Amino acid sequence: MRDVEQKPGGKRRGPADFAGARGARFAIFPGSVLARKPPQWVVAAELVETSRLWAGVAARIEPEWAEPLAEHLVKRTYSEPHWDARRGAAMALEKVTLYGLPIVTTRPINYARVDPAAARDLFISGALVEGDWQTNHKFFRRNQELLEEAKELEDKARRRGIVADDAALFDFYDQRIPKDVTSVRHFDTWWKKARAESPDLLTFTSADLVGPAADWVEPADYPSSWGELPLSYEFAPGEPDDGVTVDIPLAALGQVSDDELGWQVPGRREELVTELIRSLPKDLRRAFVPAPDTARAVVARLGEPHGNLLDALGAELGRLGGMQIPRDAWDLSQLPAHLRITFRVMDSGRELASGKDLGELRQRLRPRLQAILNEAAGDITRTGLRDWSIGTLPRVVTRDRVTAYPALVDAGNAVDVRLFETEAEASAAMLRGTRRLLLLQVPSGVRSIADRLSNGRKLAMSRGPFPGIGALLDDCAACAADQVIADAGGPAWDADGFARLATEARDALPLATARVVDVVAQVLEAAHEAEIRMQRVASPPLAAALADARGQFAALISPLRQRDGPAAAARPGPLPAGDQPQAGHRCGGSGPRRQSDGGRTRGNGGLPAGYRGSSGRPALRPRRPGGPLDDRGTAGQPLRSAAGHVRSGVGEEDPCRA
Repeated sequence: MRDVEQKPGGKRRGPADFAGARGARFAIFPGSVLARKPPQWVVAAELVETSRLWAGVAARIEPEWAEPLAEHLVKRTYSEPHWDARRGAAMALEKVTLYGLPIVTTRPINYARVDPAAARDLFISGALVEGDWQTNHKFFRRNQELLEEAKELEDKARRRGIVADDAALFDFYDQRIPKDVTSVRHFDTWWKKARAESPDLLTFTSADLVGPAADWVEPADYPSSWGELPLSYEFAPGEPDDGVTVDIPLAALGQVSDDELGWQVPGRREELVTELIRSLPKDLRRAFVPAPDTARAVVARLGEPHGNLLDALGAELGRLGGMQIPRDAWDLSQLPAHLRITFRVMDSGRELASGKDLGELRQRLRPRLQAILNEAAGDITRTGLRDWSIGTLPRVVTRDRVTAYPALVDAGNAVDVRLFETEAEASAAMLRGTRRLLLLQVPSGVRSIADRLSNGRKLAMSRGPFPGIGALLDDCAACAADQVIADAGGPAWDADGFARLATEARDALPLATARVVDVVAQVLEAAHEAEIRMQRVASPPLAAALADARGQFAALISPLRQRDGPAAAARPGPLPAGDQPQAGHRCGGSGPRRQSDGGRTRGNGGLPAGYRGSSGRPALRPRRPGGPLDDRGTAGQPLRSAAGHVRSGVGEEDPCRA
């Protein structure tokens, strides 16, 4: 065999070298006709050694000629046995040598001719266990489906070992397939007869696929959908889609509750609660160690998803540990990425955006959502309305794939009809829009009421959190209108309902406005005196207590419009003007003191929960229908918190306050 060492394109120096049998190296004698243009393979009749080893009487040959002629002299070796799905058999690479010279290097052959047992193992492993086989056998298709489902459960549970490993699957087939089946052709011949007698012989059962970790996982804890929204699972640490992903149609983006989805799927809820407990500050966290045990007990008591998980978890831990868990104590940045659901917004099968923050996605896609709502609006939207001329306003509009919620919108000197993405947004806007339309139709009498106020009260009202007394009076009229609307059963949705509301308001609105103005005047008078008292306290040890008192005081004295619920559910009562300023005396040391630690006020950190409405703000005590203005109490019966601070106009329902 010719041994060419020079590089391609280079010039050969001297005669060409050949590698001969048993390691010999020689060249063709210069007098031979083959010396000038030596072939790749030659056979020589003699070898003569002078200055070097020369081959004489040489002839050109092809290496393929040697194998059949020297069958008794060649040596065969096999390497790289593997499963070949295209050929449907186990294959290997054959190498044939003659006296050490390779006459065949990498020839693929059927490995069953060399090692039938090993070829059968490769068939079972490659074709049946790994699934590298194109076939129409029903058992094979069914087995692959079961394996995919089981592997998906491993991804959902983020746990390996749920599915039986390859060795167990190999044993399953090995025990059922005859020893002489080494390829697809052999298998098809055997299975054609075997399936007639036992069609389920090679079909997996649940017991065949069970791994050692299967007892720890319940498939129902990892649903494939959340309501109508499909869920998908990825076990890819470090990747953006690691964890649970929910696909949300663009048209339904406004109706999806991130509070409900924040509870995670049942199979990961305990892990989520564990990590949330670990995210608490140390002074709170140490009451709930070990965190996994606490999480297991708390999850069992939380029940089905309801409201916001952090609120429910904080309340449950508070009952368990006898302490209050502030909402801002949770550090969500410490949560592993796979415990935060990924929201993927889809439109016509195409992904528009994805992320962990549903609110941010809504904001990013708001132009698209608004375009969809405008398309669905049709002739429902209106602008510049000053009376009810729209017939019946539907509470919900559904067109094609879009669901929207119409409502009146306060536009200042008029009202508009717009569509909202969520029912909650529409309800809030409808209250404000109905209030504006009612004030446009029914006089509140606030100006005549203001004219009858004493100069002292006018001066006190000018010190409120408003640019002028006119804005304060408008706010009082708006609060009174809310009360009238709520007393009438809520906003109207048709012309007849608004007409009845306007009729009732003509008598009720001026009276309600007068009551509100009267109470606001009392509150602001007492507030001014309380401010003066607190300014007189200059004791450094009481600085923290004063800061806390001023913070609560500022929360109580705010515009009536800054509220989340209707004002009509709550009627403001009179403030004990002679008792409120006592808070300044108590801070000065003449009254009972709050518990403190190192000069820091400890405890409520704001308003007590009992004095807060559903929005978390101080709420007025609800009015009994037809009850007198001062049915809460008298000036000698002020409302106080457990800390000794006097509260005014606080109750259980509405955050409307002066």
